[in-house]
Amino acid sequence: MDFWSRLMSPLSSGSSRQDQAKDPAKRLHRFEKEYGNLLTTWRTSSNLSRDSDAAETLEIRLQELTNILSDESRRPLPHPCIQFASSRHIYVPIGKIATTSYNEWIIKEAVLFFATLIESEEEAFVENTTFSASLTNLLVRITGPNSVRLGLDTESRVVELAFNITTKIRLAPDILPAWFKAQGSQDEGKRDSREKFAGRTQRADFPLFYILMDYIHHEGKVGDFARTGLLYIIEAASSSTLLEQWIVESDLSTLMATGLGALYSQLSRKLVIDHLPHQLPPILAFSDYQHPTSNFEVISSCSSEFQSHIETFLSHLLFWQDVLNHCKSVDVKSTLLEHFQVIFLQQLLYPSLLESSDIDGGSSVAVLTYLRRILESLDHPDMINLILHYLLALPEAPDAQSDEPSSLISSARKRKSMDLATMMASKSDTAVTPLLFNLVDLILACLRSKNQQTIYVTLQLVSAILKRHHRYAVMTLLKTEVLPSHVVHRTIGAHEQEVEYLLSLAGAVGGQDNFDDVYDSLLKDTMARLESHPCSLKLVAPHVGKNHNHKPAALSDSLPGAPREVREHTLRPDDPLLNAMLDLLETFFLNPVETNLSVTDSLVDLATCGYMSIEGWLARSPHSYQYDEDEDVSEEEASGDEDAKQSPSADAAKLTTEPQDEQAKSQKDCRCRPQWNQQSLPRLLHIVKRLCDQVITYKETVPRFEELLQQRREAFHTADMILHSPKPQPRDIPMTLGTPDRPSDEFSRSGSPSRPSAFEGLAQRLLSELSTPSRSGSPRGRREQNRGSGSGSGLATPSQRVDNYGTASPRTLPIPPPKEFPFPTHNGYRTASPSRIGDDIGVDLDNRGDMHPSRIADFAAADQTILSQRIGLPDRTIDPIPLKFNKAPIREPVSASREDEEDEDEFSKAAIGPDADEMDDEDGDEDKGEESENGEPQSPQDPETVSVSHVVTNVMIFQSFVFELASLVQVRAGLFNEVRFV
Repeated sequence: MDFWSRLMSPLSSGSSRQDQAKDPAKRLHRFEKEYGNLLTTWRTSSNLSRDSDAAETLEIRLQELTNILSDESRRPLPHPCIQFASSRHIYVPIGKIATTSYNEWIIKEAVLFFATLIESEEEAFVENTTFSASLTNLLVRITGPNSVRLGLDTESRVVELAFNITTKIRLAPDILPAWFKAQGSQDEGKRDSREKFAGRTQRADFPLFYILMDYIHHEGKVGDFARTGLLYIIEAASSSTLLEQWIVESDLSTLMATGLGALYSQLSRKLVIDHLPHQLPPILAFSDYQHPTSNFEVISSCSSEFQSHIETFLSHLLFWQDVLNHCKSVDVKSTLLEHFQVIFLQQLLYPSLLESSDIDGGSSVAVLTYLRRILESLDHPDMINLILHYLLALPEAPDAQSDEPSSLISSARKRKSMDLATMMASKSDTAVTPLLFNLVDLILACLRSKNQQTIYVTLQLVSAILKRHHRYAVMTLLKTEVLPSHVVHRTIGAHEQEVEYLLSLAGAVGGQDNFDDVYDSLLKDTMARLESHPCSLKLVAPHVGKNHNHKPAALSDSLPGAPREVREHTLRPDDPLLNAMLDLLETFFLNPVETNLSVTDSLVDLATCGYMSIEGWLARSPHSYQYDEDEDVSEEEASGDEDAKQSPSADAAKLTTEPQDEQAKSQKDCRCRPQWNQQSLPRLLHIVKRLCDQVITYKETVPRFEELLQQRREAFHTADMILHSPKPQPRDIPMTLGTPDRPSDEFSRSGSPSRPSAFEGLAQRLLSELSTPSRSGSPRGRREQNRGSGSGSGLATPSQRVDNYGTASPRTLPIPPPKEFPFPTHNGYRTASPSRIGDDIGVDLDNRGDMHPSRIADFAAADQTILSQRIGLPDRTIDPIPLKFNKAPIREPVSASREDEEDEDEFSKAAIGPDADEMDDEDGDEDKGEESENGEPQSPQDPETVSVSHVVTNVMIFQSFVFELASLVQVRAGLFNEVRFV
């Protein structure tokens, strides 16, 4: 061969290789050659685990075979290589090579080879029993306990291959016999095939089923493939009676229940609810929130370990729900639910609730949190019915006796139930049932706990039950009374009176926000909340005429004992749950912020059901209405009678106008407003009024309380902008971001003292800027005019303060909201005015736009001093109480002169109180408290006192709650027709 021939030989060989791929005959010749080399290498190698060269050669040959098959499946017919693989059964030796190699790379290439044959959809590989036996043997051997450890990628390909087979079975149930064979005893050959394996199910009957079962607890793509493939097999049981009976008698239900129990047991027994320091919500940062302590035994809810465990457990719980949704066999579903109740509910969940306590480091917090997450995650009616029916100790429904002969599948299910009962009886001799101590007892006991976290998570659980499963709470968690069919609702006059009363209380709290827009937005949110309640569907759904074949959706509970549909009812005044929540409302301003958010949310949830009447516990009862005697109306009626006597046609006119006059009089009577008697108010409104009085007392006794309240409202506005705008422009909020490129002399003389530990990073950024008395020259003052009424409003609802649930489209209510709020006067109160404090120091606090920056910093420092002081609840006599502050030094500015220092001392005395020195002297040793490590005295913190900053935040929550109560009363009246006009 000359030089030019040798130079052109690579090009010519490459061209011939492409021609071989296009030519079916040449392609087949190449495929047979590669297959022959593969067999030769395998037969000449005695031990592939030690012969690395032979193992590498086998891997390359398998890869080449797979590439040829994959390329041929994309080319036009004929496909001789695929036909050769089918006719010569080359997958049998390839499966043996992979199982005996103990080499992950060879196993991976063999799995890809089998997957390529299945994806080709030719030669009916999936229906071939020889192919299924070879592939099944491969999958069992490489996933068994004695196999080589597979990597994540190889493991994923193995499970994906098994999933592809279940997909074929789902689309073509006729191929099921190739993969599922019930192995019966040889001496039972003459019996029916459905009876051969009764009680004798084995892994060899359906290896693919158990391969998927072994991977359903895995995370990521592997677990997804396994769970979905198992769902397809269970769904295929509806078309195969043999498979249905096999699943009933198999250990599917036992493995699933024990697997769920194992994941539940991995959850921490003791838990504390916490937030990461850099993710602390602003509403907690502006309060006395302290991070709870956690250790190796008590785990924090924000830890990555807990989040991983709870997500894994909930994902498997949702897999249970998916199985029940896909299962069309009643017997398979009943077997699964029975094992779920006995193994998980009775043996794990209920004992953990029974043994929980709030004094051992958070076990009650843990189990109540887990139960709430379970109820919030599930929506399958059978599972919900099973959990709440058992935990609430609802009465069992009588078993329906059927005269029809039981089928073989039903008999198999009964044998399975008897085996389960026998196994559980041998494990527990003295079992405590919910008949002695149920979920209601636990909830009421936890609401009386001294542990605030226990109260917090209990209220969250109550709210979840009320919002999602209200019909289970009626007559169990709540003491209710069924109302008669023709109940007398409140009148329009009384309704308007109550709405205006609540709005006046909310307005009396004060503030400079656009409350009309805030309330209008809140009405839309309340409308969406009421319409989304599960009990309200029949009330708000449009009524369809008789000519349409439309029926309301029936309950899909297949288990007996589910509670009946909810009828119109109301809460009894002695309801323990309501009174427990009202007891927490009594100390609203001293409560933790999380407790107040939960108790207000739960109270609103009590009134969201359309069948729950609010009259008697939220609104006044119509039976308590008392009206003033109207003498003018009586005189008009008397004069009208005299005129009628003198008229000759009086009798005839009276007959025609009497019905109209009665209707007009009835309408007028309904518009009349009854006497406002405090004794007729429900306890809830009594407490709301008392809390409003306490706010007014705070205004009188705490210096600059209204100013601090407005600053806190603006702080929440700015925090909302930061959370929804991660990278805001410096022009919008230059001071909030605290960027290093701002002018160096801007607030360089900040005199703010150190804050409590609860003020995290967000609070330190916001409060240092928003607590300055000057607003006219700040960007926040300009934004006040253009502020919207959405989520940026300072008065978010209790639910929006935790997580926004969205707003509904605007609706035209039959009862328009009042536009003017009549604010009642409160005798004996003197609202603290900023100007009064300013007179003491010679400064106009309402107009300080041109004040020197050092003076602005002094005012900011004084505000921080006030916010850090600790106060308690006002006296129940509603008399103004003296507010006693401990001395708190104000840091000296960097460049302050001696005159500025003297003015600063005068300002501190004026802001804190003129008698601060005398108070400290009178208390003497009582206020000195313990000494710190450096010898400085520290004032002891009274557990019945909180900081002023904490009170200000709770006042914001209280005002939002009162607005929400008003919107709830108003929207219910229009949505559920609860008001009488005639």
